[in-house]
Amino acid sequence: MDIFNSISDIRRDYTKGSFSEKTAKENPFEQFKLWFDEMLKIDMLEPTAFILSTSTKGGKPSSRVLLLKQYDDTGFVFYTNYDSRKGKEIDENPYGAMLFFWDKLERQVRIEGRIEKISSEDSDKYFQTRPYTSRLGTWASEQSSPLSSRFKLIRKVAQFMAKYPLNVPLPPNWGGYKLLPDVFEFWQGRENRLHDRLQYNKNEEGKWGISRLYP
Repeated sequence: MDIFNSISDIRRDYTKGSFSEKTAKENPFEQFKLWFDEMLKIDMLEPTAFILSTSTKGGKPSSRVLLLKQYDDTGFVFYTNYDSRKGKEIDENPYGAMLFFWDKLERQVRIEGRIEKISSEDSDKYFQTRPYTSRLGTWASEQSSPLSSRFKLIRKVAQFMAKYPLNVPLPPNWGGYKLLPDVFEFWQGRENRLHDRLQYNKNEEGKWGISRLYP
């Protein structure tokens, strides 16, 4: 069978639920919590995983999978190396998008907004909860830079282990970002590709409005 035809023949119908203006929460953060809590009850490999998309000042995009570490009614927090590709892109263009895809519930959530650094105190509070070897790895990794061999990385971890045998301080180039949303979109798969898509937009007064989008 031709590989292109075999790929085009892959399809499934979505039948697990529906989503309407009548059932949607007025506040998108409350709606996210409702869906997120439902997702956490299901056995998933990485339940907090999401795709973060950023772009350069010139608009060249890049995406990667990260793990959500905190969220509240102001935004969503993730951690990374500030010198990484995404860190540099956020410096150039502080707007980004997050995408959560929960296939077992046939749902996805898209969130767009401005990204800003959290305080070094809050970053350190989280950093100290990480496993010891993960904290060493943070010091050893020059994230997104070329690496000649894995051995070089392991050797650097060993060097920092000798330097910090007990307490590992927060690296100056590592910490948290918070995405402050101005757009949410909740997508529920439906039969015959007639999906439910509800979008929340924040107005100048800080209030949220809901509109339905074509699938």
